[in-house]
Amino acid sequence: MHIAVVGLSHRTAPVEVREKLSISEQSMEQTLKSLKGNDQVLEVSILSTCNRLEIYTLLRDHELGVDAIRDFLKSHSGLEEYDLYPHLFTFKQEEAVAHLMRVAAGLDSLVLGEGQILSQVKKMLRLGQDHHSMGPILNRLLTQAVSTGKRVRSETSLGTGAVSISSAAVELAQLKLGQSQGKDQLVSLEPEKVAVVGAGKMSRLLLQHLQAKGCSKLTLVNRTRPRAESLASDFPDLSVDCRLLDDLDHCLSSSSLVFTSTAAENPIIDASRLKPLRLGSLRLIDIGVPRNISADVEGIPGVDSHDVDDLQEVVSRNQEARKQVALEAEGLLKEEGRIFLEWWDSLEAVPTINQLRATLEGIRSEELQKALSRMGPDFSARERKVVEALSKGIINKILHTPVTQLRAPQSRGDRQQALKVVETLFKLDLSNDGK
Repeated sequence: MHIAVVGLSHRTAPVEVREKLSISEQSMEQTLKSLKGNDQVLEVSILSTCNRLEIYTLLRDHELGVDAIRDFLKSHSGLEEYDLYPHLFTFKQEEAVAHLMRVAAGLDSLVLGEGQILSQVKKMLRLGQDHHSMGPILNRLLTQAVSTGKRVRSETSLGTGAVSISSAAVELAQLKLGQSQGKDQLVSLEPEKVAVVGAGKMSRLLLQHLQAKGCSKLTLVNRTRPRAESLASDFPDLSVDCRLLDDLDHCLSSSSLVFTSTAAENPIIDASRLKPLRLGSLRLIDIGVPRNISADVEGIPGVDSHDVDDLQEVVSRNQEARKQVALEAEGLLKEEGRIFLEWWDSLEAVPTINQLRATLEGIRSEELQKALSRMGPDFSARERKVVEALSKGIINKILHTPVTQLRAPQSRGDRQQALKVVETLFKLDLSNDGK
C-alpha cells in the first residue's frame, strides 16, 4: 500500500486553472464515492480551498493509482492533459506526509502561517469520516496533521499576527488606492464606498479587517437576507446595509470598492453586467475560487479588477519577517512526520503479531479444555472463570515483550529479520492472513 497526494496549488497553477478543479462541499460525497470506486483507491480524502485542490489517497499500486487520480482530475476539470498535467504535483510516502504537515501548519499557504487552512484540514478529515471514504491509515494521518497544526500554533509564534486571505485582500485595496494617489503606502478606507458580496467565513473576516482599517459603513450583499443580517449583527459598531443579490447592480453603481467572496460556481460579475451601468471609479477585489468576477471586466473604463493571485504583492511585503519563525516550525513538523511514519512502518508487523496471538490462543484454549475436563463436575463456574483468566493472563504476559519489540521503531531490514525469526520459531502460516 502507498500513501500519495496528487493536486495543485497557488504555487503550481494560476487561478484560472485552480477554479476548474474546485470541488464544492455539496458535491464532495459523490466525488469521494467516485474515487473510492476505483479498484486502486483504498482510502481517499480531498482538500479543496481557494488556493489548492489536493487528493490524499492510500493506493494499492502507486503508478496505477496516481494515473487514476490524474484521469479523474482531467475529467473533472474538462482540461486537456497539456493544460492540466504541468500544474499537478505528486508526492508519495514520506514526501506526502511531510507535505500535509506543512499544509496544516500554514507553511505552504500563500499567506505564511495563516490560520484558516487548519480549519480546512479539519473539514477534510470530517468529510472523509462522514462519507466513509477513509480507513485507519488516512484517519490517523489527517488526525495527526490537525494536532500538528495546533502544536505549531501553540509552541511557536507562527500564528501570532498572521494575516489571512481576507486581511491580505483588504491590505491590497489600501495599497492600490494609495498607488492611485501617487503614494506607495497603505491608505485609510474611511472615504471609500465599500460593498462586500457574500456572507460566509471569508466575508466575516473581511468585515473584521475593513472595520480595523477605517471603514465605518458598508453594503453587505447576499443571496439570503437572514444570513447577511446575522453576520451584520456581529459588528454593532459597523453600519451595515444588508441587500439581496437582486440589488447587486445598484450596489456596483454606488460603490467605489467591492469585495466578492461567494460559493458561486460561475462569475456573478462580468463585462455584460458592468457595461450598461453608470459607474464611477470602481475597484473590484475577488477572493472567490471559482472566481466571482469574470476576467472580461478588464479594460472597462474606470474599472480595476484583482483576483486572489494578485494578493502576492501584499504577501511579499510581510513574508520576510516570518521566515525565521517558519524555520522553528519545520523542526516540529519533522518530529510529527517521523512519529506517523514509525507507526506506519510498525503496521508491517501486525499480520505476524495477529498470527502469533492466534497460535498461542489456540494452544491456551486447547490445554484449558483438557485441564477442565479432568477437574470433573465438582469444579464450579466461578473456579472455571478464575482458571481461564489465569491462562489468558499468562499468554498476555508472554506476548507483551515480543509484540512491543516488533512494533518498536527500527529499520525495515531489522524488523523484517525479527518477523522472519518469529514466523520460523512458531511455524506461523501467514498465507491466509488477508494479504
